Amino acid sequence: MAHIQLPEGLPGIRGPMTFSPETAKPLNLLVDQLLWSADNTLSQGERELIATYVSAQNDCQYCQTIHGAIASQWLGDTDWSLVQQVKQDPETAPISEKMKALLAIAGSVQKGGKHVTTEQVDRARNLGATDKEIHDTVLIAAAFCMFNRYVDGLATWMPDDTSFFRNRAITICENGYSASVSAMPIKTEATV
Repeated sequence: MAHIQLPEGLPGIRGPMTFSPETAKPLNLLVDQLLWSADNTLSQGERELIATYVSAQNDCQYCQTIHGAIASQWLGDTDWSLVQQVKQDPETAPISEKMKALLAIAGSVQKGGKHVTTEQVDRARNLGATDKEIHDTVLIAAAFCMFNRYVDGLATWMPDDTSFFRNRAITICENGYSASVSAMPIKTEATV
């Protein structure tokens, strides 16, 4: 049960965003820019992997599941095995060396910004990461620490049915985050 009275039937971050639309708008615009915008040299799937990995490190079940589903949708990971491997150990996952280096930076940001080392940044650069990609990795990781704490700090609920996450991932990949708010199904007695 949520710590505050949230609208019924809206899982994860959707409940707090509906509760506070004045903060939902800038948060959705931020996540659209960070994860959905096509104007980036990191693919949408790669950026979603960063969000998923940080959310897993923060033990935020809702965020790691929804962003893992979105990453899987972008990357064609139909059985979600790639996402599971990244969450367990990105260094052994079948992803590029550059992504491994960026995920190491993201993991350090999750612990605290001062945990990012010059060696980590040099490794990422030596593997082809641009300053923009390093910047965006740090910003995605920092933003997801906030999003994870927002979701878990209010004790929001999470659907048990993985089809919810698969269907939501398709909607977000097609429309982005901001445009997908109105497409959010509300739980009714018929859908419980």
